[in-house]
Amino acid sequence: MRAHRHRASLLDPLDLKELPIPWDGRIAYLDRDGVINVGRETYVNNISEVEMLVNAGQSIGRLRRAGFRIVICTNQSPIGRGWWSHETLAEIHDYIQDRLLEEDADASLDLILYSPYVPWSNAHARKGNPGMLEAGRQLIEAAEGGVILDDESFMDAEAYVSSNFDENTSVMVGDRSVDMQAANAFGVRGIQVDGALGIASAIDSILMG
Repeated sequence: MRAHRHRASLLDPLDLKELPIPWDGRIAYLDRDGVINVGRETYVNNISEVEMLVNAGQSIGRLRRAGFRIVICTNQSPIGRGWWSHETLAEIHDYIQDRLLEEDADASLDLILYSPYVPWSNAHARKGNPGMLEAGRQLIEAAEGGVILDDESFMDAEAYVSSNFDENTSVMVGDRSVDMQAANAFGVRGIQVDGALGIASAIDSILMG
């Protein structure tokens, strides 16, 4: 059960926008609801229900200006429950990206990964398992290095080994315990935020390392 990717197959070549400074391996893995936009107990079901958190765009812009790649890792079980489609989620993510860029021209999301699986599936690509983070690291590194991933070179679950970079310099930001479980399983620094405040409340501590 692999992660899914916004408007692409997981292993399609990833075209990265240039960072303001050279990339040194750092990735900010970000949950979505409660980090970028307001979460809802009944889920964010369409673009009319998207409410952006204060200074989310500015915060992501600051991360990219500091040399971080941005990878969204979000659990989206309504797809697996049959409540709505991958296309509905894609429209929500397109809208969120547009709103971020309206606030800060540097607030590009380098990669959006999501888990459509239900909680009881125990899918490796569902947080608190680390599958989305593993996939994000491999896709970003491959794109930075001009490498094309395929089923033989992509590492799933038990086959995954550490990357060429020290994950201690990267960070996972989320508002729930499953985000911190995924961070711990992957060996990356985890920062749990108040879901009413989101990433803006943690941006200084992220940048200070």
